[in-house]
Amino acid sequence: MQNNVLILDFGSQYTQLIARRVRELNIYCEIYPYSKIPEDLSGFKAVILSGSPFSVRAEDAPHPDLSQIRGKLPMLAVCYGAQYLAHFFGGKVEPSDTREFGRANLSVIKDAELLFEDIKENSQVWMSHSDSIINLPKNAVRLASTSDVLNAAYRIEGEETYAIQFHPEVYHSTDGKQLLENFLVKIAGTEQSWTPGAFVDLTVSELQEKIGEDKVVLGLSGGVDSTVAAVLLHQAIGKNLYCIFVNNGLLRKNEFESVLDQYKDMGLNVKGVDASARFLDALKGLSDPEEKRKAIGNTFIEVFDDEAHEIKDVVYLAQGTIYPDVIESVSVNGPSVTIKSHHNVGGLPDFMKLKVVEPLRMLFKDEVRRVGKELGIDKVLLGRHPFPGPGLAIRILGDITAEKVRILQEVDHIFIQGLRDWMLYDKVWQAGAILLPIQSVGVMGDERTYEQVVALRAVESTDGMTADWVNLPYEFLQKTSNTIINRVKGVNRVVYDISSKPPATIEWE
Repeated sequence: MQNNVLILDFGSQYTQLIARRVRELNIYCEIYPYSKIPEDLSGFKAVILSGSPFSVRAEDAPHPDLSQIRGKLPMLAVCYGAQYLAHFFGGKVEPSDTREFGRANLSVIKDAELLFEDIKENSQVWMSHSDSIINLPKNAVRLASTSDVLNAAYRIEGEETYAIQFHPEVYHSTDGKQLLENFLVKIAGTEQSWTPGAFVDLTVSELQEKIGEDKVVLGLSGGVDSTVAAVLLHQAIGKNLYCIFVNNGLLRKNEFESVLDQYKDMGLNVKGVDASARFLDALKGLSDPEEKRKAIGNTFIEVFDDEAHEIKDVVYLAQGTIYPDVIESVSVNGPSVTIKSHHNVGGLPDFMKLKVVEPLRMLFKDEVRRVGKELGIDKVLLGRHPFPGPGLAIRILGDITAEKVRILQEVDHIFIQGLRDWMLYDKVWQAGAILLPIQSVGVMGDERTYEQVVALRAVESTDGMTADWVNLPYEFLQKTSNTIINRVKGVNRVVYDISSKPPATIEWE
């Protein structure tokens, strides 16, 4: 591609949001750490500098060499980027008297400026900084101000360099998308050609060229990412794609059979492997979440390896890796501290010696779904909620037994089917039930019971990085609780989780 946008990441929590907003404009972009600027910039039409948790006044502040970019490519410096240009190029940055964080309004906008075309005065923007630009850098012209921030936006005369003190990428900046479009399309002349159809055509062509007549093996999970990856590969190499769907005994009720049925109509070469007993055996006596994850991951590798060896001359392993995973692995500060092991198995052991192919590695989750729609994948499959790789093992707190799996499968089925029946499923990003390691006193009929407690969890999110609990109707929760207690032997109490992420995680383990 010769029409890319380069986003230099200075460690901002909003950097991925910048990329998502650019992609929403049908413009392709890639994120690189500020410390790893690509040597070859010929494929880029514009550059965006992200915000940062650093202060430009600090000794350890990021200070990249922008000489190959500035004045040679259109550049938009956001927040830290704007302060960077001021601090190191003849301006002055000082601590704000009060931290400038939250909503503000553009009280003054300079007339006839392309960056602010179709944006009116009083437009709301989102501030997030503790330093302010007191004096603009050399040859700078002020473009906009707020009541508290004199230099909210400026440009450098003689070059296509623009800087803003606010974040156009966040929802609270009401004209942020318009500003990004003004910069990328009207100033930088970037074509809006990044569409699902264009991605499919390009990717199929690249896969055909890369793989040729070699064989590829892919572990299907039934989820959106692996399904879209499989259909893309199938379009490219047809019968040379071998899909393996492993039942680890920890899937949702009847999921193994129903997913295989869905795949039948898609023309994929899929083999279903029921290894339930093998996984349950590996989990016997384990209660620690990390130990459970490792046992499941290791067993999956063993099962997958056994099946892959049944296929002669396999060269490639296909994976459904998506862009947030790629960004995380090359982030400014390196991979984040591990809160819990990633749900997905990251690869197979060295002894398999397979090359890796990842057709979705440059897509965000919402883009994967749009590509899936372009490929004609059933909307029921594309609309499936995310489901953890270890399955119900991390929704059963404590040790795993076949009876506990049965109980949770029944509870989960009632909850998820209820969401569908009440037309709530598509309004929720992810939902599930958790079997708690406690028992509670109850009364059924005239008898005292001492049985299991289950928690229901439903969240709304766009990418799982943050999430809010969903305010489900009381009537729905009441009916669901009654149905679970009446139908699932072994459960006498149901609770609803109203924790958001952060501080809680979506899954309990």
